[in-house]
Amino acid sequence: MSYVQPIQSSSEFKPTDLDAEDNVRTLANGGVALRQGDITEPTANSLSALLRRVSGNSTREIDTLIGELRDLREKLRSDGDQIHREIVEYAALSQQVMQLSKIISESVKRLPEAPTAAE
Repeated sequence: MSYVQPIQSSSEFKPTDLDAEDNVRTLANGGVALRQGDITEPTANSLSALLRRVSGNSTREIDTLIGELRDLREKLRSDGDQIHREIVEYAALSQQVMQLSKIISESVKRLPEAPTAAE
């Protein structure tokens, strides 16, 4: 009966790129032996298929998010354009109201004075 032996104890473990390469080499060279029948070893094809599936899902999710962000950007742009147009219209209307108020004020000043009630 063989057991999986850790390469380093957890208290001594300090991961580095060199340690990872050594671990991969040790595993590739059969440094860790498993009894046959205990665990079915995934084949390279099944791992490749799993990675394609996972990366495919992630890629689709990212593409969906990018599409949603583009839609939001376009909505913000159109909303900003609409707000800009409305501000320009409001400023023009406000200017017209100011001119009308000035005309009315000047016209009221030119009116003859009304007789007072005391007379």
